[in-house]
Amino acid sequence: MTLEEVVHAQGHENVTGEHASTLELTSDDFLTPAGDCILAIEADRVPADFDDEFVTACQDAGARMTATIEVGDHTATVTGTGHPDLTFDSDRSHVLRTSDYVDGRTVMVNADAAAGDVDRDLIDALADGSDATLTLSVEPSSD
Repeated sequence: MTLEEVVHAQGHENVTGEHASTLELTSDDFLTPAGDCILAIEADRVPADFDDEFVTACQDAGARMTATIEVGDHTATVTGTGHPDLTFDSDRSHVLRTSDYVDGRTVMVNADAAAGDVDRDLIDALADGSDATLTLSVEPSSD
């Protein structure tokens, strides 16, 4: 049984997608050049908005997670895992991490890609201000 949460956000001229260990979407309405992990702003939902069943499923260390980012004709897929310490209590940002570090903004750990790994055509489209859709899905472990 796969559970999903969908977030819509907006690209920004300062999107560079250069960070080597994280990827982020934020509800903030601005982006400075220093935000090299942020791919989109003005997210219409934040982790604190997610369904309790989805959050509980993500708190299983064996849960397989997928983040699909769609921008026009471009798609990026990042896979990772859940973690017992995921809280989904952030009212601002969704952060995918290649490490197992968890804070209130973390929505995925052990991700197989970060902002710097995302296809450059997708990054360019976001830098041009294109709309983005993030679909987070979790498949709970079968234990």
